[in-house]
Amino acid sequence: MRHWLVFGGILLLAVAAIVTAERRKVDTQPSATTLLYLVADTEQELTRMPVRFTRMSDNEEIAIGNELARNYSSGQERRRPEEIEVESYLTQVGMRLTTGAHRKLPYRFHYIPDSNFINAFALPGGHVYVGQGLIELMDSEDELASVLGHEIEHIDHYHCAERVQQEQALRKIPFGGLVALPIEVFEAGYSKDQELEADREGTQLAVQVGYSANGAIRMFETFQRLYEEYQSHARSPQEELAQVAVQTLGGYFRSHPLPSERIVQIKMLIASQGWPTHPERDLEVAYMAWNNKAANAQYNGNFSQAEQLAKHSLQIHPGQQRAMELLARAQFAQAEFAEAAHSYRQVLDLESSEGLMDSYALALAASDRQAAAREFRQWVEQTEKYRTPHAELNQAGLDLMAGSPSRARQLASELHSRTEDANTPTSQADLGWWFYLAGDYPFATDLLAEAVQQRPGDVRMGTRYSWAMFELRHYNDAQEILNRLYAEGNAEHERMMARAVILWNAQQHEEALAKFSLAESQQPEWKNRRWVSAMYSQTVANSIDAMRQEGERLRKTHSSSP
Repeated sequence: MRHWLVFGGILLLAVAAIVTAERRKVDTQPSATTLLYLVADTEQELTRMPVRFTRMSDNEEIAIGNELARNYSSGQERRRPEEIEVESYLTQVGMRLTTGAHRKLPYRFHYIPDSNFINAFALPGGHVYVGQGLIELMDSEDELASVLGHEIEHIDHYHCAERVQQEQALRKIPFGGLVALPIEVFEAGYSKDQELEADREGTQLAVQVGYSANGAIRMFETFQRLYEEYQSHARSPQEELAQVAVQTLGGYFRSHPLPSERIVQIKMLIASQGWPTHPERDLEVAYMAWNNKAANAQYNGNFSQAEQLAKHSLQIHPGQQRAMELLARAQFAQAEFAEAAHSYRQVLDLESSEGLMDSYALALAASDRQAAAREFRQWVEQTEKYRTPHAELNQAGLDLMAGSPSRARQLASELHSRTEDANTPTSQADLGWWFYLAGDYPFATDLLAEAVQQRPGDVRMGTRYSWAMFELRHYNDAQEILNRLYAEGNAEHERMMARAVILWNAQQHEEALAKFSLAESQQPEWKNRRWVSAMYSQTVANSIDAMRQEGERLRKTHSSSP
C-alpha cells in the first residue's frame, strides 16, 4: 500500500510539473545537470508532502519568525543613521511589493551592514534581510525590488515555514525549541525548484507595481560575473573580493541555480508574459555604496580613486557628511591642501569635532601659512560653537606659523601650570607640534617631553617627541623613545618612518632602507614630497628623498648584475 502511495505521489508531482510548465511556457533543454536536479527536487518534494498536510498556522509561523529575528538582532550594535536610512528604504520598496503577495503577513525588512555579506534571506512569518555587500552591487531600485520580491515569495509560498518543519522533523526538536534554529538554515537557500519559483513570482511582484523586469536580469548578470570570478579567483568588475565575501558567495552559488539558468527563465517570461522593460529607477541609497568604495580605496592608498568616488557620491546625494570627510582626507593625502581645507570646512559646518578642526587648521597652514591664521579666525568668529579652547590652541599655532609666536608661548606657560587638568598633556602635545612645524625644535621638544612624561604610552605623542629630538640630533634618545612604543595602522607607519629617518642620519643605512621601504609601501603619502614637506621638516623630506634614491640605485645595481 505504501509503495502505491509513493508512486501516486510521484505521478501527481509529474503531472503538476507538466501542467505548470505548459501554463508558464518555460522550457529548458534537458541535460545531465537538469536530470540530477529533477531527481533531487523530486526527493525534496516527497519529503515536503507530509509537511503540507500538517502545515503550521500563520500565527505559529509569525511567532517563530519573530523570535528568530529577535535572537538574530540581539547581538547587533547600535545602528548608525545611514543604516537606519537604508533599512527605511528597504521597507519602503518592500512594502510596495507585498501588496501583490497572496498571504497578508506582517512583513518587515532588515539591513545587515556588512560589505562582505553578499546575500539576502527570509525568515518565517515575514522577516526579510538584505546584506550591505549585495546592495553595493546594485545601481537601480528595480534590482533591489527583484531581490526583495524573491525573498517575499520564499515566505509567501511557505518555503521558510516548510524549512522550519523539516528541521523540526530531522532534528526532533519540540515546537518551543524551534526559535533556537541557526539563521544559516535560512541563508542556505532552497531546492532549485523553489529558487526558480521565487525568481518567477518575485519578478512578477516587482512588475505588478511598476518595476522593470530588466532589474532581475541585471541582478543575475552581476551574479554571473561574480560566479565566474568565484570559479577563477580573478578580479571582479568592482574590486577584488575579500576572503569573507568569497566564502559567502561560495555558499550562495552552491545553494542556488546557476545565474545563467535564472537569466534564461526571466527572459522567457518577459517574452511570454509581455512584461515591460522600461528604464529603471535610480537606487536612492547608491551613494552609500560609493562611500564604502571610496573608504576602501583610501584604505588601500588609492587616494585619487577615493577622491573621485567621494565626489560621485556627493553628486548623487549632496551635503552628506561622510562623503565630504572622505573627500577631504583623500585631497589632503594627495597634498591638495586648499581643496582639503575647503572640504574640511564644509564637514565642520555639519559636525564640529576637535579632530576635524585640527585637520582643517593643518590643511590651511599647508596651503598658505600667511593666510591660514586670518582665514581660521574668520571661521571661528562666524558662530559661537567654534569658540572653544581647542580652537584657541589652533589659532595660536597658526599665528605662530605666520610669524607671531607670542600667544603660543603664553599658552604654553598656562598649560605648564595647569597640571591638574586631564586634557593638559594632549594640549601640550598639539601645541608642541605647532612649534615643530614652525621650526622651533627646542621649544617643541620641551612641550612634547612634558606631555610624554604624563602619557608615556601614547604612540602619537611619543612619535612626535622623537621627531623633535631628531631635529636636535639626539638620535639615540629618539630611538629609545620609539623602541618603547607599539602601534598599529598609520601610527605604526609613522613610527617606522621615524625610525628609518633617524637610522639613516645615524649612518645605519641598511637597516634604515629596510624600514623605509616597508613604511612607504604601507602609507603611500610618504611618496608625495609636497605632503612630507608640509607635515614634517625639510630635513625629514631630504632624508626620505635620499633613501628613495639609494633604494633605486641598489635595485638597478642588483638587476644589472649577472
